[in-house]
Amino acid sequence: MKCSRSVTCSAAERFARGAWAAALVAAAAGAQAQEAPPSVSGYFKSLLIDSRSIVPPHDRYTLGLGRLRLELKGPISDRLSVDVQYDNELLLGDYLRTGDFRAAKEREPPTWWHAQANYLDSGHAYGLHRLHRASIAGSFGDTDVRFGRQRIAWGTGRFWSPLDILNPPSPTALEREERIGVDAILVEHKLGAVSRAAVVLAPHHLRRDASFAAMWHDNRGGLDFSVVAGRFRRDTVAGLDLAGQIGATGVRAEITRAWGPGGGTRVLLGADHAFANTVTLSGELFNDGAAVPDRRRHAGVAVRYELTPLWTTYHELVANLEDGSRYYRPALTWSPRENLDLTVGAQFFSGRPGSELSSLPRVLYLQLQWFF
Repeated sequence: MKCSRSVTCSAAERFARGAWAAALVAAAAGAQAQEAPPSVSGYFKSLLIDSRSIVPPHDRYTLGLGRLRLELKGPISDRLSVDVQYDNELLLGDYLRTGDFRAAKEREPPTWWHAQANYLDSGHAYGLHRLHRASIAGSFGDTDVRFGRQRIAWGTGRFWSPLDILNPPSPTALEREERIGVDAILVEHKLGAVSRAAVVLAPHHLRRDASFAAMWHDNRGGLDFSVVAGRFRRDTVAGLDLAGQIGATGVRAEITRAWGPGGGTRVLLGADHAFANTVTLSGELFNDGAAVPDRRRHAGVAVRYELTPLWTTYHELVANLEDGSRYYRPALTWSPRENLDLTVGAQFFSGRPGSELSSLPRVLYLQLQWFF
């Protein structure tokens, strides 16, 4: 197995062997308990992109990406369950000759475990495999413990989320649903029908960048709320998340206050409404008190319309309210089968020179995704 410069073969191999050993032990335990085996699912995605590189000289490129994801999820005994998601990716095209790709190869993975390695790097093709998720969970009465690479979803924001610090969303990401996840230990304890308390510990290679936080969630009078406090990397953070209904409209809000290098107050207000004619509208306002003055206030709107049972159109608009720069994403999806989607779309960025969103290149893309 050939490894990238940022990942040593020995580290990747040791993690892979340990993960598979743990999976085999867990499978044996599940077999002895005579429980139903975990389910196997996944998807295959083929993504064709036409764009320009961000790194000068801003070369135009095409990129063909193929990703196979295999997922093993479910209970393995009366107390244990697993969630393992393995990705195998192949990249083709002249994107492999851009400065963007060279920078991406040299970049250190943001995760604590280096559970990825490349197996092909010919200059014309690049192959990479990794563990997208790898966790095991135990249930002990009212307490659940999950260890490993996981998605910890604190916060309700779509484009931005002050509380979703461990897995923050990116409003302009092409695959926004593909969150990397965090290597952590999560302990949740049920306090009632909807009330729970949680503690998370996420280590880091640099001890000062480790995260430790606590969360309390409850519902009072139809209003969901969460209180979060802890140390996220080098910042001490306290925050509140609220979600409820005003008539048929869902409303939500997040606010955090941070002390440290990234200190400041962040506030998010959002609303979602589903109309009877299959139109779904979402909107958010975000004020980032920790950002520089020309990047503090943003707005985002998303509209989804089911034209027919087979055709769906989706539009996103993100604007920087300080400098006037904008991001617009139209997309059209055809679903000839329940588990097959074909999407054509684009990303357009505009604004005056030097503004936040104007510097990003436009993207045209065609995506085929088959779920199994």
